[in-house]
Amino acid sequence: MKQAFLLRTAIGSLSVAAFLAASNAAMADAMSDLVAAAKKEGELTIIAVPHDWCAYGDVIADFKTKYPFLKLNELDPDAGSGDEIEAIKANKGNKGPQSPDVIDVGLSFGPSSKAEGLLQPYKVSTWDSIPEAQKDPEGYWYGDYYGVLSFEVNADLVPNPPQDWADLKKPEYANMVALGGDPRTSNQSIMSVFAAGLSASGGNADTAAEEGLKFFAELNKLGNLVPTGGSAAALAQGTTPITVRWDYLSLGDNDTLKGNPPVKTIVPKTGVVAGVYVQAISAYAPHPNAAKLWMEHLYSDESQITWLKGYCHPIRFQDLVKRGKVPQELLDKLPPAAAYESALFPSLELQGKFKETITKQWDTVVGANIQ
Repeated sequence: MKQAFLLRTAIGSLSVAAFLAASNAAMADAMSDLVAAAKKEGELTIIAVPHDWCAYGDVIADFKTKYPFLKLNELDPDAGSGDEIEAIKANKGNKGPQSPDVIDVGLSFGPSSKAEGLLQPYKVSTWDSIPEAQKDPEGYWYGDYYGVLSFEVNADLVPNPPQDWADLKKPEYANMVALGGDPRTSNQSIMSVFAAGLSASGGNADTAAEEGLKFFAELNKLGNLVPTGGSAAALAQGTTPITVRWDYLSLGDNDTLKGNPPVKTIVPKTGVVAGVYVQAISAYAPHPNAAKLWMEHLYSDESQITWLKGYCHPIRFQDLVKRGKVPQELLDKLPPAAAYESALFPSLELQGKFKETITKQWDTVVGANIQ
């Protein structure tokens, strides 16, 4: 109905085909202008974008091929969401490559950063196909991909892998269990603490943050928690044989390591939590047009499908499937749908509450300094 109304009011007696052709031409002109403006800026600075995360390496390579005139500066690939926000704050007046133009952060960091005046709005051309619940209506931030928390296990060192959160307390996992990063700044680790608490509380989201802190305090006391952020390298070396990671990272590591060691990705039986990450442009971006061009690249069909190749569910997944754009071989590589049936997608309000509890109380309740 809305589309029909727009067509009637915009084109009058013109045919729909003529209007669509004119619209496509206008979009092409707008994109051409954006490319020209970005070319004048000459650079783009991204932050916290590891090449092994969601097939980002391929996404970056494609961007460089499409826009070779832009120098791409990559800051701190292993930074957490909180680190990205601090990088914006610390470089408000910096027009050099140390100032991030764009950020990729956990969902809860989108609204809080907007409230602090750290973001600027921009709606990509594929805006309408992004679910309403996963974007700011004014365009200050928007979801990019999602996954669920899982146990990434070095199968050579852990012959009997854990199947649920409570299993992580077993004596056989002494000095084996790691988080993906610092739970005071890393969205992945904040969500991990919440997920553990959701399991421990029997599914009570209201008490999950406190229960999660208690869970990791006990894990630390038992000597099972490793004070090192997990990674593919740490897993392979045996430093962190069991790491709580997003499923797409674990599945991607299995491909990267090529069976040396073999990696098992286990979605826990309870406390299954899904996390959405969001993109945004810094309000102080030195290269705002290059930043917009980067967003257009990320939300194109091609990049969204590339993320899926990295086992991340792109935010436009349903739209792509509906239009028959996703190759069947990609769909076949995803974990069984049954493992995701009970997944909880925490609301922004809930995330804001448990983020504050976990980040502020980790030191006093758990006391483990995750490096």
